[in-house]
Amino acid sequence: MIPIDLIETTAETLMDKAAIEIPQDYLDGLKAAARTEDGDLSSFVLKAMLENYEAAKEDRRAMCGDTGVPRWFVKLGNEARIEGGFVALEAALRRATATATTGVPLRPNRVHPLWRTDHNNNVGIGAPEIEYGFEPEGAWIDLITVHKGGLFGTDYRMLFPSDGIEGIKRFYLDSLVAFGKRGLACQPAIIGIGLGGSKDTCMVLGKRASVLRTVGSRNSDPKIAAMEDEFKELGNSIGMGAMGFVGKNMVIDCNIEVGYCHTGGMQMSVHAFCLSSRRAVARLFPDGRVEHRTDPDWFTPYQRRETIEWNPQREAAE
Repeated sequence: MIPIDLIETTAETLMDKAAIEIPQDYLDGLKAAARTEDGDLSSFVLKAMLENYEAAKEDRRAMCGDTGVPRWFVKLGNEARIEGGFVALEAALRRATATATTGVPLRPNRVHPLWRTDHNNNVGIGAPEIEYGFEPEGAWIDLITVHKGGLFGTDYRMLFPSDGIEGIKRFYLDSLVAFGKRGLACQPAIIGIGLGGSKDTCMVLGKRASVLRTVGSRNSDPKIAAMEDEFKELGNSIGMGAMGFVGKNMVIDCNIEVGYCHTGGMQMSVHAFCLSSRRAVARLFPDGRVEHRTDPDWFTPYQRRETIEWNPQREAAE
């Protein structure tokens, strides 16, 4: 059984790391972009951001003044057991969020949508979000915190099968141009695309694609992986760079996730995980061990399974 105190203290550490330490995969991607960028203002932004990340880590301060809206993803092995159960788990994550808001500190962005009530701790009705995933083996728990911007940089469109890949490209480029020209996202970003599902699951797929996959990872479907490479290049060919200025590095990477959908439609969502790509991950074991990493490793073969019963050999063969 995993102690609830260990969950809470680990969650507090993760909140600190996500707000302050840029993940290495995104940092490497940004450095690669800086080496090839030739737009004057875009180059200036990239250089300033790289210096800012170093200063944030050295001073132990949040890398961006707008610390986004903290949320949690929890993945459990099938044999995992939690002291106090899931209610205790969720209470621990809410306490850790409130503690980090004053401790890091984070900007208390969460307010009631109508009355603008602000508890000054990023906790309230439905906040922070806690989403779950499961794996067929193991007694461990993965805690993943993501501090994603909560305003813009997201769009959705109902496409039709006849729109095809070209229709997907059009909406993708429409979204990127709008993000850049209207200042709706801070580039260069990790772009997540969700295809299929229903409207709500399509949005979830796209958001998870942007925040729960690392730069350089590729979908296990070779055809989708090829689309990811193509869409990254396409996104960087529209003449926009960092923060929407003239340049050629708007997209650090493009990740695509799919879900089966109604036969008459092809839902699509586009999400930008901004240049403060804040995420942190830890795996907790019943013996008290905690292993920190930056790769959420969310989209496993089990998460992408197509069969009724879980059959690893069949999934691997397909």
